[in-house]
Amino acid sequence: MCYYNGTKVTRQEYIRLKHLEKLVANYKFLDNPMHNGFAYGNVPVMKRIEEKEDVDVVEMEWGFIPDAGRWPFIETRAQVKQFREGYTDARGRFQKAYTTLNAVSEELLLKDKWYREAALKRRCLALSAGFYEYRHEAKLGKKGQPLKATETFPYRVGLKDSEVFYMAAIWQPWTDAETGEYVESMAIVTTASNSLMSQIHNVKKRMPTVLTEDLAWEWLFGDLNEKRITEIATFQIPSSAMEAYTIDKQFRTAEDPLVPCEYPLLPALVFE
Repeated sequence: MCYYNGTKVTRQEYIRLKHLEKLVANYKFLDNPMHNGFAYGNVPVMKRIEEKEDVDVVEMEWGFIPDAGRWPFIETRAQVKQFREGYTDARGRFQKAYTTLNAVSEELLLKDKWYREAALKRRCLALSAGFYEYRHEAKLGKKGQPLKATETFPYRVGLKDSEVFYMAAIWQPWTDAETGEYVESMAIVTTASNSLMSQIHNVKKRMPTVLTEDLAWEWLFGDLNEKRITEIATFQIPSSAMEAYTIDKQFRTAEDPLVPCEYPLLPALVFE
């Protein structure tokens, strides 16, 4: 899955990518090396301008809020909090939390999924300069034998020769019925891991759907049928296009989460 993302880019690279000089005034919100998804804050998203073959870069709340008109009928901020964190109902029963930071590509268009209409009508691109995933390895005993307990090692993952890249995403408008607050919320689409990410995210073996520029354009502007939406949503960027390195285990609170950190006993990744 993808729960941590970064968008710290240079102004020059941002302009070069899509010639969006008019958006330089909004550069500050792109200058963040790590977004913690579980903070449910705003992240930079490339969104199609309605009825035009043009884009805008906006901030959206990371954490898809389902349509208030269907189950689970989320109409207020208090209900959004309950939806995301879980709660005990009036009968004393705990109602589980739902995590909608990611949308599973293989399930996007299922009839009973919250994401279906957004995948059909509101596709967007999450901008990324690198994302973060954990690798799980068995702890070793005093004699070097593997134990049942595991240890996690964080990686920063990016694309070679690409300071900024695109992740397939979907978005949903939502309005608080009590306060009138308007929100555009989003989820990053995930796909099955390629050979590199299967070594890093080696438990769930998922990865964000990173798109080439051609596929990114098609995801935003293409008049896509359901078959093509699924094809793009499940696309796997080749391992050969990616790069990854280990970082400090405390990267979420580090002043600079991008600094490499080596773990001598950790087996090296195999790049194919």
